[in-house]
Amino acid sequence: MFSVLSYGRLVARAVLGGLSQTDPRAGGGGGGGGGDYGLVTAGCGFGKDFRKGLLKKGACYGDDACFVARHRSADVLGVADGVGGWRDYGVDPSQFSGTLMRTCERLVKEGRFVPSNPIGILTTSYCELLQNKVPLLGSSTACIVVLDRTSHRLHTANLGDSGFLVVRGGEVVHRSDEQQHYFNTPFQLSIAPPEAEGVVLSDSPDAADSTSFDVQLGDIILTATDGLFDNMPDYMILQELKKLKNSNYESIQQTARSIAEQAHELAYDPNYMSPFAQFACDNGLNVRGGKPDDITVLLSIVAEYTDW
Repeated sequence: MFSVLSYGRLVARAVLGGLSQTDPRAGGGGGGGGGDYGLVTAGCGFGKDFRKGLLKKGACYGDDACFVARHRSADVLGVADGVGGWRDYGVDPSQFSGTLMRTCERLVKEGRFVPSNPIGILTTSYCELLQNKVPLLGSSTACIVVLDRTSHRLHTANLGDSGFLVVRGGEVVHRSDEQQHYFNTPFQLSIAPPEAEGVVLSDSPDAADSTSFDVQLGDIILTATDGLFDNMPDYMILQELKKLKNSNYESIQQTARSIAEQAHELAYDPNYMSPFAQFACDNGLNVRGGKPDDITVLLSIVAEYTDW
């Protein structure tokens, strides 16, 4: 299973479930309430072919991909879901989503981004893919989340049906809006062969829904592909998040794994009325059961950051 600890020295003083916990990896003292913020992040995922926790190069679960990157000005993470239909044309969908996320990660590490403009990260990454000498065909949804370390603001860009939740005090206080052209057809970045241009669905990065808002110490940020949201409604996710009693990395990793595992199990339950099945029924389709899909979950807690 994929997991990553935010680099640097984090003092996690977030209060969760009434407990104040210092990340044992912090290795240093605390800071004042007005100090910089950072994200302690762990992740987990499953490919829908049951290869539990098997990662391809570039942090991919099946056709999903993700990244977590740190710069002195911000913590940035993202998820992407490659469109599986390309497999019918001999194209590996994970190549597009994986390359998109690896490019975003590199741009952040090189400092080629503005924290308040996550759409810019997505745009520059997509343009680099378009300029490849060897065409990289495919399509992908994408969600980028940026925590500005100094301003304590979260900036997001979401294109398609991946997305994020921000949970505070056991309630969802912010969430992304799903973007669909029509049922089960999300907004997506695409690169098509010349003969298919204008035929293959393709959206601009500028079409991404963008939001900015303040966060607080202890806020929980869950970023995931649609494999999670299509199989677990908010109330189930919140039930799992209640098990997160402190802000150390091991606890976050365990909770991320628990959420991904439950979504994976529900995806193959033929009798379960999943959010996806309900959405299908709302669109006139007689569907029941979970939705087998790749699942990627990144779980983060906002914590004080010291000694960059």
